[in-house]
Amino acid sequence: MTPKTEAELAEVIAGTQGPICVRGGGTRPGGHVEAETVLQTAALSGITLYEPGALTLVVQAGTPLQDIEKQLTDEKQRLAFEPIDYRGLMGTSGQSTIGGVMATNTSGPRRIQAGAARDFALGVRFVDGTGTVLKNGGRVMKNVTGYDLVKLLCGSWGTLGVLSEVSLKVQPIPDTSACILINGLTNQQAVDAMSKALGSPFEVTGAAHAPEGVDGHPVTMLRIEGFEKSVSYRAAQLKDLFGAYDVSIETTPEKLSAGWKWVRDVELMHGLSGDVWRISCKPSDGPELAARLKADKTLFDWGGGLIWALLPERTDARARLGEFAGHATRVRGAPLTNIPMFHPEPAALATLSKSLRLKFDPHGYLNPGIMD
Repeated sequence: MTPKTEAELAEVIAGTQGPICVRGGGTRPGGHVEAETVLQTAALSGITLYEPGALTLVVQAGTPLQDIEKQLTDEKQRLAFEPIDYRGLMGTSGQSTIGGVMATNTSGPRRIQAGAARDFALGVRFVDGTGTVLKNGGRVMKNVTGYDLVKLLCGSWGTLGVLSEVSLKVQPIPDTSACILINGLTNQQAVDAMSKALGSPFEVTGAAHAPEGVDGHPVTMLRIEGFEKSVSYRAAQLKDLFGAYDVSIETTPEKLSAGWKWVRDVELMHGLSGDVWRISCKPSDGPELAARLKADKTLFDWGGGLIWALLPERTDARARLGEFAGHATRVRGAPLTNIPMFHPEPAALATLSKSLRLKFDPHGYLNPGIMD
């Protein structure tokens, strides 16, 4: 099913007689969804409104992410939350869509400074599980009254409704950027260094650590962005701050872009067999959790608050981690009944989540099984 308009989308959902798998550009397999019928949203495509001066964008949910980024780049603007391109990690083709990005709340390295995808959503239009068209929010930032469905839909993985249109706040592209590279740190030293940098007044917009970098050695990356003189000053200050280590500063635009794309898209794990897990935790817990995982490959992002881990197939990362303050999501791997994709929720939260899904999708037709 490939509806071309919001009205067609509503008609399709209202007339469905069973579970459906909601799919955007097909960059993520739908194996965790217990449905054979696929609802493709890619035909709901196009930029409805773009006002560069107001930093606002209204776009249909099936619009390819690369089309949006090209349009924004032409106006020297960007999506501040830096969404990951999952194709290399998942071994898929297709194109990421903005609806898929917002439905999964996909956010990259800049999240620690700018915020998550949901923080840039101004409004949404969507169709719930009964075929009813709903809208919430608008085209400007304002106080929210009633239910903030904009935030609720972002990260709901299509279980509450199928997005048809999204309104977004965008951001100017800074004049320049630089990356402070610290070589040879242990995981604990790297997390301490990233925490120190993020707590400094130098406005770090990316903090990542690879125990095995592109050259095979540990590297810690700190990104700063802004006006040229400001970036130059802050880079020098950060270099001095970590003067006890092997520190260098990278300013070549092409290398900076490639380096942070390497982090954003988890290129360290491209083409390698095994299951990929995403662990969200307190940065201070990161080194100990990584030690418990005993992963084949690891990558720290968000100052140590996000750990990407490559484990042997069918390995339960949660069993290795034990109890911890955070959650572990199984991003890549064959569906397994005993290892759900998402971290089990506390009883009270699980009850609330189930109640919300029943309210918006009383028949349980939208992406069933994915949140279980």
